[in-house]
Amino acid sequence: MSRRFTIDPSKPFFIYDTPGDWQGVVLNNFIFDPRGDYIGFIIEEKPEMYDVYTTSGEWIGSLIPDGRIVRKRTSDRRPLLKKLPPKPAKPNPFPSRAPLPPQTADLGFDRIDVLEWDPEVFKRLSDLIPDAGEE
Repeated sequence: MSRRFTIDPSKPFFIYDTPGDWQGVVLNNFIFDPRGDYIGFIIEEKPEMYDVYTTSGEWIGSLIPDGRIVRKRTSDRRPLLKKLPPKPAKPNPFPSRAPLPPQTADLGFDRIDVLEWDPEVFKRLSDLIPDAGEE
């Protein structure tokens, strides 16, 4: 049985990778990098389960209570979201540093830490985006 996990939209929720490096912060269901740039968003698909998407609408994994973004190693790629939220303004005030990361548990062989496996996932355009004139 998993423990209860909810994200309060009025408080920052910090995202870390497995080594404990601060990778982002969730504010009002939007994800910002440590500099304050908008890099993605979350959607609560099921109660207490948050799916993480890049700014282009590509699903990359699910957020777990210790602040990591994980997915099954063999998971299929989902199609791009058609309806994207509007780009938010940089939050003011923005956290200048993150608290110490929580102690992380082993993920097992069937799941991967997305930010450890692919640290540039938020920086590149999705290859699922159709080229100009293809739509």
